[in-house]
Amino acid sequence: MKPKAHLIAVSALSLIISLSMGCSEPLTKREQGGLLGAGLGAGTGAIIGSTVGHAAVGALIGGPIGLIGGALIDAQLMGQDKKQQEQQRQIDQNRDEMERLRNENERLRER
Repeated sequence: MKPKAHLIAVSALSLIISLSMGCSEPLTKREQGGLLGAGLGAGTGAIIGSTVGHAAVGALIGGPIGLIGGALIDAQLMGQDKKQQEQQRQIDQNRDEMERLRNENERLRER
């Protein structure tokens, strides 16, 4: 990687990291994925751009594309997490109901 491209990639990643650390609240999964995607996109764009002599342009194009891609992937993962949590809640409810019915059945048999 050319020194200029390396400097741009490192600067972009440093900026992303410093901005994410400056937040007062923890980042959501979507934000984390977006930042990771932006960093990877900018780095990849800088590498690809440096092969044709335009590392900065590659980083500027790759960063937003990576940001959008990372956010979309994490939005999908968050949707799956919510679905799994709902399914687990339903399983727990069913287990509680089965236990209640077993106890009721035993109580009725004892009579």
